[in-house]
Amino acid sequence: MIEVGTKAPHFNLHKSKTDTVNLEDLRGKNVVLAFFPAAFTGVCEKELCTFRDSHSALNAMNAEVYGISVDGPFANAAFAAKNELNFPLLSDYARAAVTAYGVNHDDFAGLTGYTAAKRSVFVIDKEGMIRYAWIAPNPGVEPNYDEVKELVGSLS
Repeated sequence: MIEVGTKAPHFNLHKSKTDTVNLEDLRGKNVVLAFFPAAFTGVCEKELCTFRDSHSALNAMNAEVYGISVDGPFANAAFAAKNELNFPLLSDYARAAVTAYGVNHDDFAGLTGYTAAKRSVFVIDKEGMIRYAWIAPNPGVEPNYDEVKELVGSLS
């Protein structure tokens, strides 16, 4: 797992078939990364809709929110549209970010060889340092949303 106080691992992930998001381009803003196991699943939908509902408050604190899963950009786009998400979902189909952040869930759902993202949240400050790190003990556990907002508020 990535430790609080260390530099956030770089990523360049697909937001759509052609558009990517590069972590280095987000310098100067606080960033909330919400890794989630799979689109179109109950707890993931609840989590991302909670971040959707908190999005304007987090934006007011100079924070950008990004959801990250190993699902392809097409599935993420359909999931975002279905739930009217107001922040980008990034596709880590090559599993580079889940590995770099130490949140790879190998053999997910009993599927040998299938790696998903562990439900986890990282807050990265304007200089690119990890200021908050949380990894769920199992996929059914949601993050403490108030704790995330409080930490982001302390950075603005």
